Amino acid sequence: MKPVICTPLTLEGPHVRLAPLAPEHAPALREATRDGELWKLWYTAIPSPEGMEAEIARRLGLLEKSSMLPFTVFNAAGQAVGMTTYMNVDNANQRVEIGSTWYAASVQRTLLNTNAKRLLLAHAFEALGCIAVEFRTHRFNQQSRRAIERLGAQMDGILRNHQVAANGTLRDTVVYSITADEWPTVRAHLDFQLTRPR
Repeated sequence: MKPVICTPLTLEGPHVRLAPLAPEHAPALREATRDGELWKLWYTAIPSPEGMEAEIARRLGLLEKSSMLPFTVFNAAGQAVGMTTYMNVDNANQRVEIGSTWYAASVQRTLLNTNAKRLLLAHAFEALGCIAVEFRTHRFNQQSRRAIERLGAQMDGILRNHQVAANGTLRDTVVYSITADEWPTVRAHLDFQLTRPR
């Protein structure tokens, strides 16, 4: 079986390009996070414009430890509109989580996310040989939960009092996954979503 390896790479589709996160992306990502003032959402952790360099450094530090593979998300016009990662890399069990994702408000609920997840899932299952890919989100993040469910992921359960949030509240984490045997059906579903008339 193939290991999950945190080797930077670029994934590209008709609606999105996922490129290795780099410090020079900070100015554009600061602008992207201002689109919707995303850092003000209490139930998720999205960097503020002032905290963008620190967040990039944090993610790149996890890349050095082979526990995260971070990407900058670019739209079809080449503008940086968010971030996403492979995280919680489990080489021994060939599992990975797609997470720490955020997008500028103007590109949410567009084909950009569908295309990004299609690329990330295909690479995880078809190139890395993963047996499962996880998604996790706050119990109160209904928008994220709906987006994950639209992909075709199944809810595994809720981790009660899983983390302490920045505001001091306790986070219940909803865990979803797609397994390798489910991937062909999920892939067909995502391909249909990407090609149907809008």
